[in-house]
Amino acid sequence: MLSLTVIVVVFGVIFLAELPDKTALASLMLGTRYRASYVFAGVAAAFVVHVALAIAAGSLLTLLPHRLVQGVVGLLFLGGAAMLLFSKGEEEEEVRPPADQSFWKVAGAGFMLILVAEFGDLTQIMTANLAARYDNPVSVAIGAVLGLWAVGALGIFGGRMLMKKVPLKLITKIAAGVMVVLAAFSLAEAIAG
Repeated sequence: MLSLTVIVVVFGVIFLAELPDKTALASLMLGTRYRASYVFAGVAAAFVVHVALAIAAGSLLTLLPHRLVQGVVGLLFLGGAAMLLFSKGEEEEEVRPPADQSFWKVAGAGFMLILVAEFGDLTQIMTANLAARYDNPVSVAIGAVLGLWAVGALGIFGGRMLMKKVPLKLITKIAAGVMVVLAAFSLAEAIAG
């Protein structure tokens, strides 16, 4: 059963957490060199795989006792917030784009770049946590994919303007704040039973 509330919450959390990540920068770089629609096709496909893996991991967590899962989820959200607040900016990684503009080469480069860069990333861990928290994998998957696609599209189609107007530190602090609130709710549920 779809829950619009879960979709919106997951979208917001994932969007804010992913915005300051290297994915937006990599998407921006590829989007400036190659046809944007080709890049987005590859990036979008990689995000679907990324979310499917996270949902599978989160769904496994729902098999454990509810109080234990909520406690672990709360602690993981706190850890994610700490990572956002206390981590230094990541070094820009060298990306070697394909030699020509064919759809398959450009989309393939975008797909591989994002799939490798995002594997085990904070947003993948957060998506698994949200899947365990809400026990609604379809709604969580829709919200996470839409959030990741939105960041990819912003990076590809308009990243430069956004980063000039919204400070990256502010975006990071907002994402960390949302994660602390989610951690508080999860830990309160774990304690209350």
